[in-house]
Amino acid sequence: MEDMGCRHRIYLSGPLFSAGEIAWGRELSSFLRERLANAGVQVIWPYELSINQLEPEEIFGENLRALDRCDLMVAILDGPQVDDGTAWEIGRFFHQGKKVLGIRTDIRKAGESERSRVNLMIEFSCLSISSNIEELYSELERLLD
Repeated sequence: MEDMGCRHRIYLSGPLFSAGEIAWGRELSSFLRERLANAGVQVIWPYELSINQLEPEEIFGENLRALDRCDLMVAILDGPQVDDGTAWEIGRFFHQGKKVLGIRTDIRKAGESERSRVNLMIEFSCLSISSNIEELYSELERLLD
């Protein structure tokens, strides 16, 4: 999984508890890999790290190592509130001084103010929160230049 020639590693964070969440994560990871293949970017999606591991401790450890190896995060923020694990990963990443980009395709409001889209702690931990995949890609291009 290690690629010594990569310039950046993106950790794709998001919930993985339903077929829909896994399908969205798969679509987003494939899109990012396809678009960023020539830019020296590796996308690490936790679902692929833990698919063969049954023990929660193993999954936690592998995800933690992946978080530490990555320098960028794309966080899926859909739902009535951000997934607990995703929020934890965002907090850890932010505390390490690493960059987080959010994507929220959900049209529901989920924050403390009228204009908030997510909880303010998540909102201010993200450099931006995109509404769709193309907008997210534009933000990534800007960051990677």
